[in-house]
Amino acid sequence: MKIIVCIKQVPDTKGGVKFNPDGTLDRGAMLAIMNPDDKAGLEAALRLKDQYGAEVTVLTMGLPKAADVLREAIAMGADKGILVTDRVLGGADTWATSTTIAGAIRNLDYDLIITGRQAIDGDTAQVGPQIAEHLGLPVISYAQDIKVDGNKVTVQRQYDDRYHVLEAQMPCLITALSELNEPRYMTPGGIFDACKAEITTWGRADLKDVDDSNLGLAGSPTKIAKASDKVRKGAGEKVVPDSPEDAVEYIVGKLKEKHVI
Repeated sequence: MKIIVCIKQVPDTKGGVKFNPDGTLDRGAMLAIMNPDDKAGLEAALRLKDQYGAEVTVLTMGLPKAADVLREAIAMGADKGILVTDRVLGGADTWATSTTIAGAIRNLDYDLIITGRQAIDGDTAQVGPQIAEHLGLPVISYAQDIKVDGNKVTVQRQYDDRYHVLEAQMPCLITALSELNEPRYMTPGGIFDACKAEITTWGRADLKDVDDSNLGLAGSPTKIAKASDKVRKGAGEKVVPDSPEDAVEYIVGKLKEKHVI
């Protein structure tokens, strides 16, 4: 079994967020981490590797420093890392990003593609399903449990306060929730291997069956009208009740006023 896991290096919001003049994130100026949903997807792939001896390839699109999350994935147990990076790919929205990643994946053999549900820097949950659409694959999103039996994958798909059980024949694409599992830590041996590992780097010329008009900022139909690093909130209403009973009565009254209860 060959599994591709799409991961993303995202800003560590604890370190602050910075923007370029055009409203896009200044990724080069921020601390970065592996996107949590993607890390859960990676862990799911590594568990399938443990169970079936699968080959796990991690793929990311980003600045050259995004190779750091590929090495982290290798230190966790992934076999190969591929970085897609090129100046013409910068500023991509979900459409241009999914077009790029699909163009890279067309170079690879795979049975299963796993992505995170969404990235914490965008929260769109669009890239995974769009990749599947570009590649003509069935997609199961919001996975909270994954099982593989032969050429069939069975997924619990989160839905409100319950879940759907869906099956698909491989090849297919699954988007993973961070609640899917508890990702493993890097091992000392894995870190040593990751430091020695050769990261494959691809650019625009390595993408298959993509048009320049669908790449980068110029190929992104989504335009940012305004961007800010923090939404400022008002001080709110401050109330000093005379007793716990008065506090409860006030809170219940506000909940009724807002039609919460």
